[in-house]
Amino acid sequence: MLKKLFQSFRTPLRRTQHIRSTPEVLNSGQHSLQKAQFSRYAVNIVERLQGAGYQAYLVGGCVRDMLLGITPKDFDVATSATPEQVRAEFRNARIIGRRFKLVHIHFGREIIEVATFRANHPQNEDDEDSNQSSRNESGRILRDNVYGTLEEDAQRRDFTINALYYDPVSERILDYANGVHDIRNHLIRLIGDPKQRYQEDPVRMLRAVRFAAKLNFGIEKHTVQPIRELAPMLREIPSARLFEEVLKLFLSGHGAITFEMLVDLQLFAQLFPASADALEHNPEYTHTLISEALTNTDLRIKQNKPVTPAFLFAALLWPALPARVLRLQERGMPPIPAMQEGAHELIAEQCQRIAIPKRFTMPIREIWDMQERLPRRSGKRADLLLDNPRFRAGYDFLLLRESAGEQTDGLGEWWTDYQDANDSERRDMIRDLSGKGDDASGAPRKRRRSSGSKRKRAGAPSATGE
Repeated sequence: MLKKLFQSFRTPLRRTQHIRSTPEVLNSGQHSLQKAQFSRYAVNIVERLQGAGYQAYLVGGCVRDMLLGITPKDFDVATSATPEQVRAEFRNARIIGRRFKLVHIHFGREIIEVATFRANHPQNEDDEDSNQSSRNESGRILRDNVYGTLEEDAQRRDFTINALYYDPVSERILDYANGVHDIRNHLIRLIGDPKQRYQEDPVRMLRAVRFAAKLNFGIEKHTVQPIRELAPMLREIPSARLFEEVLKLFLSGHGAITFEMLVDLQLFAQLFPASADALEHNPEYTHTLISEALTNTDLRIKQNKPVTPAFLFAALLWPALPARVLRLQERGMPPIPAMQEGAHELIAEQCQRIAIPKRFTMPIREIWDMQERLPRRSGKRADLLLDNPRFRAGYDFLLLRESAGEQTDGLGEWWTDYQDANDSERRDMIRDLSGKGDDASGAPRKRRRSSGSKRKRAGAPSATGE
């Protein structure tokens, strides 16, 4: 993994300007693509738009992935037709977006995204039409509906490998930015000046990492050079957009290497500031736990098993939780309320940076809450926990903590055996706990209450697992 990370930052094979007004044209005999490989709906859209007198091509990731022998997740079309003209051609079309106006054409469950050719924004702010284009003070594009020619659209693409246009009618590839060359050399390279392109849209820094991890490509030297300096610009990105980007980063089947690259390029701290702080102060444990979680997620994705963002976010944030819980306990708060309050604070802060929806924050808190409840097994508690809908996630998370080095006095092994045991064996396991004292069961012993006295609660397991 580290070898791949170090190879990511290559010196460019050649210093050339990757923008030109006329494309390199690859005819059908010069590439491996065939019309039948692409979505028939996407091909139909291109043919209909061309028949109506517009330019239209399959573009971007679907062309790139097909050249690499990867099945595309979706198919995009670029055209000279405006969104309104596209909608006029297709009754099943819907215009979406404000910052970047697009058309979605629906064919049952499949959606083909159609974008109008874009042009560069005016250099003079006085020439900008706020209804079409606008930037903030740092240069980030706030609105991007300046339409242009095919050549201008190619210049506006982010990476050379995404600036490939395939015409399924003539079966030709138009390459304006040496994208085919970079695909053959497994290289991620920005089109234009990297610093300016990142300032226009800081999310491009995350996209560079995602493509490098997904495609097993290196990142060209000049493309990677400004990232550490410009990483703080991610704070300007809306938290809802960052949530979607984080899902793409970590749920693509390459989350472990993505994490390594994000940390190395100082991007992880912009996404998960509290976890990055934990990584600095407790590096071995934090790195191991997050890496283990992402490696397991990558494996499940490769095996076509379901994954949940809630478990992933629980793992990404957990290393930042114990210190908070400990501080609350030092102020006199009991362990379980301290865990709940610490979890609430941590998630609230994280949502300021990445807008994690409530449908995921609730399971995150339940998974964490199970870590306090799993040690409490006396009486009927163990069976009640087994029936809890969050038991499996909580149990898996316990095993993850143990694999990262947390000491739980064999709690994970106990629960593994308990699930496999029959009723009689389970009763014996519970009786064995009662003879080991409060520390083994995690629950208070029953005591007679004298008049005027209060029953004291035994201490819950430390949030650090020690």
